[in-house]
Amino acid sequence: MGKFWVIFVASISILLPFLCNSFSPETPTDRRVLVLLDDFAVKSSHSSYFNSLKLRGFDLDFKLADDPKIALQRYGQYLYDALILFCPSVERFGGSVDVAAIINFVDSGHDLIIAADVNASDLIREVATECGVDFDEDPSAMVIDHTGYAVSETEGDHTLIASDDFIKSDVIIGSKKIEVPVLFQGIGHSLNPVNSLVLKVLSASPSAYSANPLSKLSTPASLTGSAISLVSVVQARNNARILITGSLSMFSNRFFRSGVQKSGSSTKYEKSGNEQFLTELSKWIFHERGHLKAVNVKHHKVVETDEPALYRINDELEYSVEIYEWSGTSWEPYITDDVQVQFYMMSPYILKTLSNDKKGLYSASFKVPDVYGVFQFKVEYQKLGYTSLSLSKQIPVRPYRHNEYERFIPTAYPYYGAAFSTMAGFFIFSFVHLYNK
Repeated sequence: MGKFWVIFVASISILLPFLCNSFSPETPTDRRVLVLLDDFAVKSSHSSYFNSLKLRGFDLDFKLADDPKIALQRYGQYLYDALILFCPSVERFGGSVDVAAIINFVDSGHDLIIAADVNASDLIREVATECGVDFDEDPSAMVIDHTGYAVSETEGDHTLIASDDFIKSDVIIGSKKIEVPVLFQGIGHSLNPVNSLVLKVLSASPSAYSANPLSKLSTPASLTGSAISLVSVVQARNNARILITGSLSMFSNRFFRSGVQKSGSSTKYEKSGNEQFLTELSKWIFHERGHLKAVNVKHHKVVETDEPALYRINDELEYSVEIYEWSGTSWEPYITDDVQVQFYMMSPYILKTLSNDKKGLYSASFKVPDVYGVFQFKVEYQKLGYTSLSLSKQIPVRPYRHNEYERFIPTAYPYYGAAFSTMAGFFIFSFVHLYNK
């Protein structure tokens, strides 16, 4: 029994640092990242990308993808906050990791980066398919572009693509404009039309197509033009984020430092846009940008400060909430003009845009509708690149009590006058009739 407790305490002491540094709502940035590789040589050939993560405070744990000891969780607790798959040719993961374990990892709110290449295995393709994208079914296909290729020493090699067709979103790829094209060499993919959560971040040009570069094109290519996505992202409904690309090379030191000249252009850049693009994109993937939280949800009557147990029809009330965005190091006020609150019962009876004080506080005042029942204050905020907010607070609304109605209703004054006139005439008639007797 004594040995058991020694082993138990030792296990907890080993796991505790990992669990304490994990993703939390108060500090949402991922910290523990598992990196699965085909070969440890990738650790040095892609060191610039890995170093950029380390400099931002990430703890990277490098393992071979087929290592029999790898595991994403232990004793019901996840050991990592994010997973990077730089192992395109792996046929089977080691340890307890498989496709289902990876999907469960994402379903638990953790983030994922998948980088494939021309040697992509069926396993990696299956993981990508589960995430909402489909790589070209032809295992020998690559993205080819005879007008948007990067000029290289290899004459006639149009598989090295120079693309600058970025998503129009400052929150996803940063506010600083990427002036230099990004180098891409690998396989293209298409988005699953059923999955509305997948977004193209870097697209191929209209002249691109996917085919085997070493053989003549005998049949029309299945993937062509801007339908080919080079880099895609997913933000799941639980706010987990995924990056998918068919080019492991675009993360490499060679592509980071390589000069680039796009075909048809006389401008030659000394350095590609890969480092800026992938660094800024990783900030979004790992919740250093675009992560929102809502706190201090309050509602009360306009003349009061305490939250009531219920409202009466036609009460004047005020609703407020504070919204902040994580900057990577601290929570900053989130400032926008498109947050709305619904006063909801089966359908919205009131839809009001919240005003803000530029310090994160959003508020609105309105009158309770002349309908009683069980209502909800609802805020459903979804904006491209930002984590979604779903706030709901239930409150009953009662009608007037019998002694709370107005004694005289202004709109009924004409009827009151007619009634009084009739009564007065009756009394006068009765008095005259009695007097004459």
